[in-house]
Amino acid sequence: MLKYCSIGSGSSGNCHVVSYKDTGILIDAGLAGKRITSGIEQADFDIDKIQGIFITHEHSDHIKGAGIMSRKLDIPIYANFKTWCGMKDKIGNIKEENMIVFDNDKTYELGELKIRPFSIPHDSEDAVGYNIYSDKEKMSIATDIGYITDNIRNNLKGSKLVVLESNYDPNMLMMGSYTYALKKRVISDGGHLSNEEAASFCTELVEGGTESILLAHLSKENNFPELAYATTKNVLTKNEMIIGKDLTLDVLSRDKVSKVYEL
Repeated sequence: MLKYCSIGSGSSGNCHVVSYKDTGILIDAGLAGKRITSGIEQADFDIDKIQGIFITHEHSDHIKGAGIMSRKLDIPIYANFKTWCGMKDKIGNIKEENMIVFDNDKTYELGELKIRPFSIPHDSEDAVGYNIYSDKEKMSIATDIGYITDNIRNNLKGSKLVVLESNYDPNMLMMGSYTYALKKRVISDGGHLSNEEAASFCTELVEGGTESILLAHLSKENNFPELAYATTKNVLTKNEMIIGKDLTLDVLSRDKVSKVYEL
């Protein structure tokens, strides 16, 4: 089975583990190396089968532990050219053979997995989401999204499991302590996806056959897990979609390792 687990997901750090047969990968490594290692072990993944680290973009909450894990496991880091330019001075020395550059919107094979990075709008050098394929199933990870583009829609279509950003509640953001400039950045087309925007897109995903949606990358200051869940649940219910029957809906924790999802 294709297996997925979140080691941590939020504005303070992100790391996902995906495995199929004898191939495991990390999507982002934005946590301390020790926490990533212990999380992999806690989720009962074989750390020796991790064959690569795929980076979405160069912000610190996605790359903090990338260099550490690459050196510890002697595995490559995969990112597009602009992301490499933005992060190479932030992750320490990496062996030349472990610095792999890919092109967006192309499919690559690593062991028994296929991985497709696809372009997303975010205020970074060249952010991507990921499709991950086993022989029979497809899952996708899409966070740090300014808005839902047709490219995102096309790439997430047919994914059995989707990890989707539900970053902030607009009222909490506007009433909160962020500066005006930062608030403007969060709600911009290069910022993040609100609970309402995520909820609306979830209906499209379910209509397209998605069976599990994991709300991710919640803001510590401008959101609550219960609020993100309730917002999406309400929109799904209005569209006559029943959680537990038509789909599974969960919220990923910033501090805890998730359960292992099997496809």
